[in-house]
Amino acid sequence: MPQPLPATDKATFSSTSKEFTLAVQTGSRESSAEFFPFDQTIIANAAPQPAKPLSSGIALTLTKDDNIQSSPKELHGLVVFPNGKTYEIHAVPGRIPDAPAAAGLTEGGPGTLIKIAGFAFLGGIILNLMPCVFPVLFIKGLALVNSSQHERRQMRLHGWVYTLGIVASFWAVVALLLILRGAGQQLGWGFQFQSPTFIAVMALLLFFLGLSLAGQFEIGLSLTSAGGSLANKGGYAGSFFTGVLAMVVATPCTAPFMGAAIGYALSHSALVSFVVFTALALGLAAPYLLLAYNPRWTKLLPRPGAWMEILKQAVSVPIFGTIIWLVWLFTQLAGTNALLGLLAGFLLLAITGWVLGRWPAKPFSTICAALLVILSVAAPVYAVRNLSSAAMDHVSDSTAKSSWQPFSPALVEQYRMQGRPMLVDFTASWCLSCQVNERVVLDRPDVQQRLKDSGIVLIRADWTRHDESIAQALAALGRSGIPTYVLYDGSVNAQPRLLPEVLTPGIVFSALDSLPKVRQQSAQLVRPSVR
Repeated sequence: MPQPLPATDKATFSSTSKEFTLAVQTGSRESSAEFFPFDQTIIANAAPQPAKPLSSGIALTLTKDDNIQSSPKELHGLVVFPNGKTYEIHAVPGRIPDAPAAAGLTEGGPGTLIKIAGFAFLGGIILNLMPCVFPVLFIKGLALVNSSQHERRQMRLHGWVYTLGIVASFWAVVALLLILRGAGQQLGWGFQFQSPTFIAVMALLLFFLGLSLAGQFEIGLSLTSAGGSLANKGGYAGSFFTGVLAMVVATPCTAPFMGAAIGYALSHSALVSFVVFTALALGLAAPYLLLAYNPRWTKLLPRPGAWMEILKQAVSVPIFGTIIWLVWLFTQLAGTNALLGLLAGFLLLAITGWVLGRWPAKPFSTICAALLVILSVAAPVYAVRNLSSAAMDHVSDSTAKSSWQPFSPALVEQYRMQGRPMLVDFTASWCLSCQVNERVVLDRPDVQQRLKDSGIVLIRADWTRHDESIAQALAALGRSGIPTYVLYDGSVNAQPRLLPEVLTPGIVFSALDSLPKVRQQSAQLVRPSVR
């Protein structure tokens, strides 16, 4: 039976034109809850209730009923927590407490911010080594060879323009994240790769760039006649654009040290978010900028010559390899029925390249190329938006293996109440780091056997397409990106333990050894049935 809210606890709410924010302070951090109003004309009962953990309770976002005329003097109803606690509350208007810092982080003033910015900077440097950034670095390396004989000042300017392109792109994305977060959306780093339309545009962009590198046409000549030099790899606009491209293709990979930094940034003020993301951007740009400030190192590069044309064509190989990955990812999200639209876009871009190569720097060829590019983008966009529901349901399921169960908050809570230890894998098809961890570590026979022997429950949260419950679960853990690995030791009140973003068999074995032995004997329990 529901109990009255203890006198030491507190329930307050704030109101906007469309929503209530209800804060229930119970003296301890709560991960989820649900509100049932006694007055059925206050909120939209069928609407979801996004939860935000507080240091001493929880805050729920409630959608107002369409017929509500004025803000009520109190919210009277029941608050139900997953552990079985149920309270009758009379929430009154008041201030909503701020959300706590990300998991494992506390408000430590400037020192904590500097530390987190340092982690972000280091994560940005490591991000240069990720497979999704490698093709872009090839392009920039080729531009560096071309500029190896330039004056020192000009080389430094190129480095700063490249850095500016990365920083400006990071600022644009974090601004969008903050705007959407303010609108009540739970979106994490790399969220744009959950959109098949965005992936199609990226694949078309890289395909067009690959055709130019392979020698079908000179992109610089074509765009100069149109009054722009955006893709002219020898100019400052080219350096800026390459920085933008580096940032865009880097976001699906959350490098080590980045997860905590991003979660910290997105759970704090806009100023803190911009500081942390700026450090991340500077880390990504640092290797090339350092090389630009040490021109002596460029003397180790060979002199420009005829070999550069061969190298330029060779650079197109990793570009086309990246396109293959993007096509595979597009199919995972949109289904095979939409693939025809993307392939039609590639065909139109191939015709565009032939037109630009056959009649370079001609007004009519530029106009034709522009129309063909528009059609090439429209083809996959039209295919995605006109998919049948059956086609959209044809999405890759990383939980296909019987040892992994699909994630749901109810399933996690039910296993916690049963005292079952769990390993939750937050992953996605577009996350290369996730795929490497799964194939190199989690899918290894010895690791699988050890997981099976321990009796631990394996749950996989597939975030390939946006799932609000997964986004809320990540936010509750203080994370906004993946990979994220969470270990529950089987104790009802124990805090979940976050494992590193880069896994090794030793890390997994050590985590299993830390579980209470009595919890590792539950392998023969029947899986619960969750609606």
